[in-house]
Amino acid sequence: MTDVLFQITEKELETGMRGYPVGYCTTSTVDPQKGLSYVGHPIAELASWRPEEVIYLLQFGKEGSKKEIADFFAELQKRMTLKPETIAAIEKLPRSGHPMKLFSAAMLILGMMEGQGDYREDELSAVAKIPHLAAVVINYHAGWGKTPPSKPELGYMENFTQLLKIPKGDVKKLFPSFKLFNVLHFDHGGGNLSTFVGKAVASGLEDMYGSMCSALCALAGPRHGRANQDCLEFVREVHKEVGDNAKPQDVEALIRRRLKENKLVFGFGHAVLRVEDPRATVMFDYLQKEYPQHPLVKIALLLRTEGSKVLKENPKISDPYPNVDAISGTMLAAAGFDYPEYFTILFGLARTVGIARQIVYERLEARGGKGTPIIRPKYIYSGPSSN
Repeated sequence: MTDVLFQITEKELETGMRGYPVGYCTTSTVDPQKGLSYVGHPIAELASWRPEEVIYLLQFGKEGSKKEIADFFAELQKRMTLKPETIAAIEKLPRSGHPMKLFSAAMLILGMMEGQGDYREDELSAVAKIPHLAAVVINYHAGWGKTPPSKPELGYMENFTQLLKIPKGDVKKLFPSFKLFNVLHFDHGGGNLSTFVGKAVASGLEDMYGSMCSALCALAGPRHGRANQDCLEFVREVHKEVGDNAKPQDVEALIRRRLKENKLVFGFGHAVLRVEDPRATVMFDYLQKEYPQHPLVKIALLLRTEGSKVLKENPKISDPYPNVDAISGTMLAAAGFDYPEYFTILFGLARTVGIARQIVYERLEARGGKGTPIIRPKYIYSGPSSN
């Protein structure tokens, strides 16, 4: 491998370390033109896979045979149910504030009650238990009542779907959207905020659950995982203003007006991509097939075309195309999960798979098994000089 040298100048400081390599990622990568891929497989290809197949791919770095996947998930199924005392402890926590606070705290409780102190074992358990954990948090926070018994034999996302006590929810209708959202959000390279934070905390030898709690806290911010919630609220706002029978020129005028008034236009741009996010493309295609007449879907499709058209006029915008958050919330709402405050929990449910696997790599496999050292970047002092 060719060494690449970087000369750090003042203009690179305080820029979020964007673009500066600090290690290796064995699970996924994001190419500016091709988008996200898992272990060399483009995300559009993986969208039709079962979650079990994709989790195996990320875990072992290769496609599994039917028997290998079945054997692996037989092991995970043994771990997929939370202990009653874990659920009881979570249900004693306060329900005030954003549910991601509760979800992060629940992850710590899970580690306290069920952690083994072994990164590899705790990775498998975290991946196995996260659907049950997420369902307990959502049901409890929403006041929907006690979570039904876990049924691991149903399948990874099938079990999660039946665990939710959504008022008047249609499980058969919800499952395909939950499955698609889950697969598309499992991993996203090694340097996104939540993944990096989780690995950084683990570098101090914090256990898997404490590290995953820190990753969920990082994910909770509106610049990261909560963007899907904000984007759906933006789609609703646009729909309220332009109505059910909006034409492209109506949405274009609204976007131009918002930009002129220095208001945000949500759902566009990406730190790495310079094309429409392939994950968004998959979801747009799915919604055009399954929910073409849903009013929010119609608005999201208009924003897709008119937003890019307007943003392309600004030469300072390097990526004027929709990102995954532009449409993921709309997909969930159209399918019947119209509870945007819980969208980031669904994001965390999925992303646990990739982050936990990357933590195992950095703690147990990197540098010939020695693991990476504790994260310690250099900061340059810029305060007053001493006398």
